[in-house]
Amino acid sequence: MALGATRRNVLRLIVIEGMTGAAIGVGCGLLGALALGRVLASLVFGVHVHDPATFTIAAATLTLVALAASLVPAMRACRVDPMVALRHE
Repeated sequence: MALGATRRNVLRLIVIEGMTGAAIGVGCGLLGALALGRVLASLVFGVHVHDPATFTIAAATLTLVALAASLVPAMRACRVDPMVALRHE
């Protein structure tokens, strides 16, 4: 912000970086769950191993939690006065 970035740019940068890691993690988790479905079949009762609703709900929940976890620090970063941050460093 001290070099000309707007609050919107800072917010977008922090959220995009947080969500990129979350998307990679959710994608790897879904691929791993699909690949290890037969092993999971002995542990999960009453739910089909490749149930699309379960995968969708789990992925959506993790994505929303990651969004909230990246929005909180992004909002804090937007409120910091650039001159205070420069003096602190």
